[in-house]
Amino acid sequence: MVVTKFNRRTLCLLGLLCSMGQLTSVHGAVLPQERADAMYHSYQGGGMSIDGPSILLRKKISNSLSVSANYYVDTISGASIDVLATASPYAEERIEHSVGMDYIRNKTLMNFNYTSSSENDFDASNFSFGLSQDFFGDLTTLSLGYSRGNDDIGKRGDDSFSQQAERQNYRLGLTQVISKNMIMGLNFENIADQGYLNNPYRSVRFLDASSDKGYRFESEVYPTTRTSNAAALSANYYLPYRASVYGEAKLFSDTWGIDATTYKVGYIHTFSDDWIVEVRSRYYAQDKADFYQDLYSRSEEFNFRARDKEMSTFTNMSVGLSVTYEFRFSAANWLKKSTVNMDFDHVQFDYDDFRNVLADAPVGNEPLYQFSANITRLYVSLFY
Repeated sequence: MVVTKFNRRTLCLLGLLCSMGQLTSVHGAVLPQERADAMYHSYQGGGMSIDGPSILLRKKISNSLSVSANYYVDTISGASIDVLATASPYAEERIEHSVGMDYIRNKTLMNFNYTSSSENDFDASNFSFGLSQDFFGDLTTLSLGYSRGNDDIGKRGDDSFSQQAERQNYRLGLTQVISKNMIMGLNFENIADQGYLNNPYRSVRFLDASSDKGYRFESEVYPTTRTSNAAALSANYYLPYRASVYGEAKLFSDTWGIDATTYKVGYIHTFSDDWIVEVRSRYYAQDKADFYQDLYSRSEEFNFRARDKEMSTFTNMSVGLSVTYEFRFSAANWLKKSTVNMDFDHVQFDYDDFRNVLADAPVGNEPLYQFSANITRLYVSLFY
């Protein structure tokens, strides 16, 4: 299930970045801290249940070289509504391994990462490279990045089905210290996809008076190429009472006709010497793909056809809370500190042109679909 798996990988990546502290250094080239993280993540919503553990290890080999390894598991059960329209719930497991290396030379930081994942009908591999350089007294940081991924797509119950997709990602970022209290960033991203980009399990529906339901289903058909572009402007401002606020605005567009905007705001506050609390909110809105329709008038009406809800017009709004408690140890101890962390996000999805075909209603007049989801991440970090 290509689109479903892509969205699930996005959720996993967000979980790792937000929960396990893999944050890019704002300025000043430094190696990541030596640490070990153990995390449990959970996604519940839209008929899907996804959870599992993750282990991350980082170790410095020298003053200029650091290595990392990550093990990540998704256990998936259920099915989203567009899959349930033509199939039954399922259960599967995805296992992901990744290794990385960070190398620093003067004011230049380079990183290399390789990730592979496998499940019963989908194998993926990805290589990424990043480079950042500080300028003007470490007040300005320029970053470049490139990644390339390959997907091998199968289909349960059909051993003869085998498709491939290739993905390339180019990144450019600029971070600037504006004042002693404020930092701003500008980032650009280009993604080029080609190959089999749709979902072997999802279908479109079309009117058919001879059917008991008044419609029938046939397979989706997507273009074999897609180019996406995104630009984001972010700012972080440090407040005088041990707190900070941040915000981000992002624009996205692609050659499939999807235009999207994202807005994020957050507030971080430190209590005493041990507690850090963050509250945040995110709003996302997108237009539908050019070849998306909830209901087609006939079979094979157009060359390209989609009914995946992620290709439709929709919005989502999330609110989140993070709480971190920190334990500090003696400077002579090999273990410097430890943190216990909890992240929770609640997301509400509302679709403007995707209808709930499971509802008992006339064809084309079914209620518009909406659902909510809860994302939880619990993890412990040891810094040594």
